[in-house]
Amino acid sequence: MRGLAVLLGFHLAGTALERLAGVPLPGNVIGLLLLLAALLLGWVKLEWVESTAQFLLKHMMLFFAPIVVGTIAFLPLIRAEWAAIVVSLLLGPLIVVVATALAAKLWPRAER
Repeated sequence: MRGLAVLLGFHLAGTALERLAGVPLPGNVIGLLLLLAALLLGWVKLEWVESTAQFLLKHMMLFFAPIVVGTIAFLPLIRAEWAAIVVSLLLGPLIVVVATALAAKLWPRAER
C-alpha cells in the first residue's frame, strides 16, 4: 500500500502543479519527473514503489481496455474515413519532422 500511496501522491502533486502553476506539461509527466527526482535524491527508496510499479506494468492491458472498446464502438466511422486517418497518421509526423528540421536550419546559431 505504501508504494501505491507514493505513486498516487506524486501523480496528485504533478496534477496540482499543472493546474495551479500552469506548467505546460501533463500532470502525470510532471509527477513522474518529481518521482524521478525524489528517487535520485534518495527521498524515496526504490523498494517502496518497485513492487507496486511491477504490478501495474504486469496488468497494463487493463488500462487500455477502454481504448479498445472505444475503437470497436467507432469502427463504422473508422471504416468510412480510413483513408483520411491513414493520410493524417503518415503526413502529420512527416510535416512535424520537416518543420523542425527547417526551424533548426534557419535558427541563428550563437557565436562561441
